Amino acid sequence: MVGQGSSRQGSLPRSAIVIGAGVVGVATAWSLARRGVAVTLIDKSSGPGEGASFANGGQLSYVYTDALASPAILRKLPGLLLARDPGLSLNLRFDPGMALWLLSFLRNATADRFQANTAAGLALGLESRLALHDLLARHQLDFGHRVAGKLLVYADKAAFAAACRLAEFKQRHGAVQEVLDPAQAAALEPVLASRTEPMAGAIYAPEEELGDPHRFCRGMVDLLGSAYGVTTRFETRVRDWTEESGSVAVLTDAGERLAAHALVICAGFESGQVLNRAGLAGALLPMKGYSFTAPPGSIALSHSITDVARKIVFCPLDGMIRVAGLAELGGRGIQIEPQRIDYLKRLAAQSLAGAADYDAAGRHWAGIRPMTANSQPIIRRMTPRVAINAGHGMLGWTYAMGAAERVARLLGSECA
Repeated sequence: MVGQGSSRQGSLPRSAIVIGAGVVGVATAWSLARRGVAVTLIDKSSGPGEGASFANGGQLSYVYTDALASPAILRKLPGLLLARDPGLSLNLRFDPGMALWLLSFLRNATADRFQANTAAGLALGLESRLALHDLLARHQLDFGHRVAGKLLVYADKAAFAAACRLAEFKQRHGAVQEVLDPAQAAALEPVLASRTEPMAGAIYAPEEELGDPHRFCRGMVDLLGSAYGVTTRFETRVRDWTEESGSVAVLTDAGERLAAHALVICAGFESGQVLNRAGLAGALLPMKGYSFTAPPGSIALSHSITDVARKIVFCPLDGMIRVAGLAELGGRGIQIEPQRIDYLKRLAAQSLAGAADYDAAGRHWAGIRPMTANSQPIIRRMTPRVAINAGHGMLGWTYAMGAAERVARLLGSECA
């Protein structure tokens, strides 16, 4: 079935299997299916968006695409090794892949590479916004989407001065951002007036958006099936795949063999197995993060807010407040550690006491984000008929739609 307003383009494959039904996977399935490709979407979970897409920060941060590797983080490296940073930790272990990743990360921490990687992320973010708006112009999806604007709040004067310089750089590359002093920021978002610690200033991005990624995934699966004939296979674990002349076959743990003309792997951190197979060991490193959802506090929160020093995001979603943070680079396992959730609540209360009722917080979550050393997703063909779309790190929700469009163009130009 060819979906509404879609047509075959270029040399796109007639059929494709997409592994992974998080935001990246469902977006990739949409980008292919709307061009007339017969898509089968596979995921090991019982439904879509059950991994890193389930309860992340909810922010669509199209212009806050700062690369993690930077001269600033190099200066903080001793504190990271001693676990003194409240929002970012480094879990070192004896792992050749981690060593390779860290060496690449250090190479990307120069001023020039930081700017280049940030600009590349911004370009993808702006592409993603256009792609999401195109989707929403074609179809109605209910996932709490709205343009809320976003405030990046800085406590340190030196960090704020550097952020102002970076804002000027990003404005030259298409970002819409404003520099606000503390009084202007508090006037725009009254909850900031309740802060008990000084605020150096804020960077305001009025066009930033938000939405619930889990609801997006569920809505997209319904849409893909009803309007585009996409076949979904949940609770299906892929054991291996083989490439043959003119096709690729996926082998499942249940012994099934599913064939198509192309395969796109959007399996988050597990996509690293494909990279290892292609000789790219160490391309991805897991970053564990936590979130909770709480009722609103005494002061209504209307914008998304990021406390830059604590690396915590506050996102108003459908009458509730989603709080996410505690980036653990190298953290593995999705178990929810109660002490980490409690620590996140304490940090959030220190930052914005009036934003949420932290004592009534629920829906605790932990997930793994696949990080690349340069903070850019890996979007490429690994073999003639196998492509990968992974490594979006903490910006998977933001980058998903734009990355999916890039995959579709890649397959259209290079896969017959």
